[in-house]
Amino acid sequence: MNQKLLALACLAALALSACNKPTEVTPAPAETPKTAETAPAPAAEPAPVAEAPKPGFDAAAFAGGFSGTLPCADCSGIDTKIEFKADGSYTIDETYQGKKDGNAKGDGSWTAEEDGKRLRLDPNSKSAADRLFDVVSHEEIRQLDQDGKAIDSQLDYSLKRASAAQ
Repeated sequence: MNQKLLALACLAALALSACNKPTEVTPAPAETPKTAETAPAPAAEPAPVAEAPKPGFDAAAFAGGFSGTLPCADCSGIDTKIEFKADGSYTIDETYQGKKDGNAKGDGSWTAEEDGKRLRLDPNSKSAADRLFDVVSHEEIRQLDQDGKAIDSQLDYSLKRASAAQ
């Protein structure tokens, strides 16, 4: 009976830890034998669930504003502000310099890809395409082309983290 309970607890821990980093798996087996002796298998489950918010990329810690001026094909630049929210949503405000009615606003959801090395902005507007950014550091992101590749240009496609006062 104890072996079946232990096996069941191990399977539950593995299933719950599948969303965590591989290093997160090691604490669960250490706790499982203790719970198998007293048989409170549900007590082993809350530990992995509590660890779930610690993925390889912490969206809540990364959330915040980024701003800068991106290159523009037919104007002197696009003043861009993106606010990444911890809930996975974003807002974007773009001003095309020297253009009459050159303001554009948008929103949608954002996700981290490639273990936090790339961000995908999925706009709520059905007419707008997804936008991709390379995460250079916690303080800088760089716009990528539609295929997720670096833009081959001498121009600056970077946005820097905005200070909290902005």
